Amino acid sequence: MQPIATGTKTSQAQTTKPKKPTVDKRIKALDIAMKRNRYRQDALIEILHKAQESFGYLEPEILEYIARQLKLPLSRVYGVATFYHLFSLKPSGVHSCVVCLGTACYVKGGGKITSAIEEELDIHAGETTSDRQVSLMTARCLGACGIAPAVVFDGAVAGKQNPETVLKQINAWQSDT
Repeated sequence: MQPIATGTKTSQAQTTKPKKPTVDKRIKALDIAMKRNRYRQDALIEILHKAQESFGYLEPEILEYIARQLKLPLSRVYGVATFYHLFSLKPSGVHSCVVCLGTACYVKGGGKITSAIEEELDIHAGETTSDRQVSLMTARCLGACGIAPAVVFDGAVAGKQNPETVLKQINAWQSDT
């Protein structure tokens, strides 16, 4: 005979459903992507891309949700998310600046550009300014060696850069706010 629910506390022995992030359009888009891929574990990278596209970055709760849905260990999902530089675990700034540190760019001043930005903005590569205006990232190679040193400003590649031209662009962003 089953006990009658009386509105009292539930017992510890009952199983609880996994916590699902707040349902909104972003979660629905993520669910559709997982369903379209038939919850295949080998679709993890594509699903992480969809999650980042939807949320702007990969929140810990979203990584946990993906791991549960794909029946993968959280460590594997986290490992993939941290291995590829295109994924971000932190919210990014309004503007992004990616400095190429490949051999050609580095030899022609990519390291000096990075140092100048870090000093000017008081952040390090991989960080965002406290006002969330500028994110600084580095890349191992942009494939733009002929125009080294190359920097990507909000998705647009600019070649033959130097610390002064890069800081001019960043200052223009900051004066627009």
